Amino acid sequence: MTDPASSSPQLWRYVQDDDPSAFTLIVETPNGPYVRRIPPALPLPPGVDHGSGAEAAAHTAAARWGMPDFVFQQADYATKGSGRRELGDRLLLSGRRGAVVQVKARTVKPKQDSQEVAWIQKVAAKAMKQAKGTVRQLRMLPADMVNGRSRTLQVDGNAFEWVAVFLLDHPQVPEGTQVTWEPIGMPAIALTRRDWDFLFDQLRSTTAVLDYLFRAADEEPVPLGEEPVRFYELAAADAATPPKAIDTELVGPGGTLFSTPQLPQAPAGSDGTHAHLMIRIMLEDVATSFLRDSVAEEDRFTVLSDLDRLPVPARTEWGHLLLGMLRDVPEVPEEHCKWRFRRLLEENGTHQLIVGAATRFDPIIQAAFSAYVQLRHHEVTTRTGRAEESSTLGVLLTPRRDGVRPWDTSAARVHGDLNLSQEEIRVYSEAWNRATEDAEISVSG
Repeated sequence: MTDPASSSPQLWRYVQDDDPSAFTLIVETPNGPYVRRIPPALPLPPGVDHGSGAEAAAHTAAARWGMPDFVFQQADYATKGSGRRELGDRLLLSGRRGAVVQVKARTVKPKQDSQEVAWIQKVAAKAMKQAKGTVRQLRMLPADMVNGRSRTLQVDGNAFEWVAVFLLDHPQVPEGTQVTWEPIGMPAIALTRRDWDFLFDQLRSTTAVLDYLFRAADEEPVPLGEEPVRFYELAAADAATPPKAIDTELVGPGGTLFSTPQLPQAPAGSDGTHAHLMIRIMLEDVATSFLRDSVAEEDRFTVLSDLDRLPVPARTEWGHLLLGMLRDVPEVPEEHCKWRFRRLLEENGTHQLIVGAATRFDPIIQAAFSAYVQLRHHEVTTRTGRAEESSTLGVLLTPRRDGVRPWDTSAARVHGDLNLSQEEIRVYSEAWNRATEDAEISVSG
């Protein structure tokens, strides 16, 4: 067992005797110790070589606990002048952030610790150079990349902020191994595959994992395999940080400040219910829906990215709320419609998320919901003065009665200056701007 005095005063760890590839963190919190077992990485798929298997296992973890729509690999070759260069990296993409993931596997029996450390340093330096080359190539020439649902998205490297990830698959990394590399002009971080799996299992959100990678890359490096320790140190710091002062009037009268730590100490969905899965189900509904001719895969990716921005610590509470909404909205007289809403405005006021439920779905409800989303977007951007960089995503759930599935999911997204006429604003406001106890709004801090 590691001496707590030699590491963080809030954390320590010990290695499981029956499974040296796993360890347990004991986190001291104001409410007493919290125990988190960090399991080994997912097993490699059978029938493939070790290197390819490690890449596939990393992809599987990101797709299973994140979303397959955010994990990419190249569809074909990228042409560069008269030559052709393959982009073999896996990419993690959400919103305007991306990670270039270089997976390296130790495919022979490990040698003495000093030799293993030298080998790890060598492949880490190579991985970072390859990641830098991939980003440079994507910035010079966009490439078609295929996600985990076999859908193609053209990736322009200039549209993303990048972090390089060296991902090591090794049967026994020498204790205390800390890799270094020459600066590559972008954030970079080294992880083991167990670290990678932990982050996705803990957060269950690709956007949250990407945000963490950028944040951790800006910190001092930690030894390989110690990423869960750093995660809990940052989570403890988040929990102790008071919320920022935010102008709740940006959402209009009735706005409520809702603050959660950026990093949750408990794994996503650990409350014993399945409420946190509501957001994943909504994401899957959007991901598997049929696209109209006017909607492209790039639009679907944007909607999924916006929905995945919902803070992980808030998802269980929102899931309970949505389930309550779905139970509540059918309880109205025939031909009537009941609406329930929850709105979230992020700290800088440029991203707004609206989720809601209505009694039924038909063209009238669809038009009314679209008007609601447009009106709320117009109101917020008028107050912030940042219309061009702002967007609003609305997701509406409507119960079904045919037994095929419990509800339908519809989405509407707007961005920029909508240039609504005074008549449109008047009509939308008359329909929606009346006091209702069923509307809930909050500001994320």
